[in-house]
Amino acid sequence: MDDTITRLPPAVAALRAAGAAHGFTLSCEERTGALLAVLAAARPGGRILELGTGVGEGTAWLLSGMDADARLVSVELDGAVQDLARAELGGDGRCAFVAGDGGTWLEEYRGEPFDLVFADTWPGKFTHLERALDLVAPGGTYLIDDLLPLPDWPAEHTAAVDRLVGHLTGRPDFRTVRLAWSTGLLMAVRTA
Repeated sequence: MDDTITRLPPAVAALRAAGAAHGFTLSCEERTGALLAVLAAARPGGRILELGTGVGEGTAWLLSGMDADARLVSVELDGAVQDLARAELGGDGRCAFVAGDGGTWLEEYRGEPFDLVFADTWPGKFTHLERALDLVAPGGTYLIDDLLPLPDWPAEHTAAVDRLVGHLTGRPDFRTVRLAWSTGLLMAVRTA
């Protein structure tokens, strides 16, 4: 079966070009993006949190799946990088961009939980994990990527990924599945 993505959100090409010009190479992989769009589409009127906007490729995928009533909060530490996303996607009123430390944002956030949390950076994944999981609504989804080892990973990062996956798969309040696909994904749905 060919899993080549054939339908990209219109903004992805411009965001990819802007990222390349800026030297940003860590954008959302297309298969992960396609999954994000499907997960967003499964939540009409959903509340979505993206930790790690980058240049906005993942944001574009999420927006492409969202209906008119869904809302997205996208948090990014690097304001200059996020400005590239804002330039392309800032006119979409369904998305609120937050420039700042994701860990601080997670600590200070006091609003409603989210139907989908995509943690694509350290806060919400390797740090502040429990706070991110607390923000997943009952029946909501938590998704992380970049779990397949790369040759340049230091040994301590491999161990950190193993600890993270072990912790998540052992939680009784989430049902998890690992996917050795794209960059390596783990999806967890809150059951309790």
